[in-house]
Amino acid sequence: MIIIDDTLVSENLRKVHFICDLGKCHGDCCVEGDAGAPLEEDEISILEDVVEEVKPYMTPEGLAVVEKNGVFDYDIDGSYVTPLVNDRECAFVYFENGISFCAIEKAWSEGKIDFKKPISCHLYPVRLQELASDTTAVNYDQWDICKAALLKGKEEQVPVYQFLKEPLIRKFGEEWYKKLTVAFENEQD
Repeated sequence: MIIIDDTLVSENLRKVHFICDLGKCHGDCCVEGDAGAPLEEDEISILEDVVEEVKPYMTPEGLAVVEKNGVFDYDIDGSYVTPLVNDRECAFVYFENGISFCAIEKAWSEGKIDFKKPISCHLYPVRLQELASDTTAVNYDQWDICKAALLKGKEEQVPVYQFLKEPLIRKFGEEWYKKLTVAFENEQD
């Protein structure tokens, strides 16, 4: 683990190579799993504010779930997550040519909203865990559906922290990312 400010960062962000390969995984991270994507508390009010602009991009099933239950749900631990359709795909997912995409991100990319998507989605395959004393663990989450991303990342020699530069800066800031880069560049296997 590397300590950067108030975070404990897993060495796997440097050691594991990763580049999403939607052509092979089909965006299954938006469909598989046992709960919706983790949401930060402030993201709930953001989603409530932008949901009307996102609705045109959603599937009828996802729209029905959000209209009935709202923009968030709880996982087994009582944490906030995105709601699911039939305990499967995220309510905010839509499909094009058999690939899952985010309706929130689609509304953002078309300039309808200023919120790209939940930070947990933007950071995946990194997961954050709040620890005692206001410390956040920053960990790589290995999942079988991402095998193609591991192969592509290894082929192109792109470590997780470089692949996720934009969302890591979005979450922790430019200075934090610079410190992480320096720390990882000084590490040796």
